[in-house]
Amino acid sequence: MGLLPMDLDILPPSDDRVFKLILTSPDAKPVLIDLISSIIKRPVVDVEVRNSEIPPSDTQEKAERLDVNCRIVDGSQIDLEMQASRIQEDSDGKHQNLKGKSIYYLCDLHSSQPSKGVRRYDRLARTYQVTFCSYTVFPERTQYVNSFSLRHDEDNELLSDAIHVVYVELSKLQAIMEKSVNDMTDLEKWAVFFQYASEPNYRETVNEVIASKEVLQMAGNLLMSISQDERERAVFRSRRMYQTDMQSNLATAEDRGRAEGRAEGMAASIQSLMDTMGWTIEQAMAALKVPEADRPKYTKLLNN
Repeated sequence: MGLLPMDLDILPPSDDRVFKLILTSPDAKPVLIDLISSIIKRPVVDVEVRNSEIPPSDTQEKAERLDVNCRIVDGSQIDLEMQASRIQEDSDGKHQNLKGKSIYYLCDLHSSQPSKGVRRYDRLARTYQVTFCSYTVFPERTQYVNSFSLRHDEDNELLSDAIHVVYVELSKLQAIMEKSVNDMTDLEKWAVFFQYASEPNYRETVNEVIASKEVLQMAGNLLMSISQDERERAVFRSRRMYQTDMQSNLATAEDRGRAEGRAEGMAASIQSLMDTMGWTIEQAMAALKVPEADRPKYTKLLNN
């Protein structure tokens, strides 16, 4: 029936790799159809996954995209991704890096259509970039789903509904968890499943959610199968260790640069990230937010 045993250690479906494994399984088409329908708010009868491959299970996969790129029967394109960990941002709390990433993926996917035979711009299919996020992106908004399209800056008139950016903030489900399962919408049930399936304290509620829909029972079975796969558990542990080490090394490098306060100190921080993370000098300088104008100086310093 897909119910999760109370004593079973379940991998979190809010992890981007586990998320993709569930939605791209050969048996997962009904699951994916129901999830997409709940997001775009119209029935979906079929779906094609265009990137079902999973990146290799080594540390290099952290730099690979683990999104689920789909097309439904009316031609609409939907890209689903799970933002499992915070990406590097400025300290202003506006999450512009995450927002820019979503817009970049959306525009890239939408503009790929003419090269595939579409000649009239008014006949392009709709494109959706959907990000399930484990942390809060819009603290000033109470709703957990925030969707954006092209509208007039002053009177909000819709210019086009051809593109949509959708954020599902899994950190905002407290009020939903107080609802009866019978009163939850389909998307609310999916959000609860993704956010709480791995947490034993919420297992009873999650099982009520799973029992309420056949496709969620299928998702529960897929999640249990993944969680009991020793290889996937090893990959999950490896990825978590990599992320923790990366965050620690980045923080240490930043602290060292601030403490020394000299060009040599920043160069040492860049070199430290290159040595510990195996990054290029460009990747290390980007992580440390070295201004573009200063990067040639540090490149020359390190090369010497």
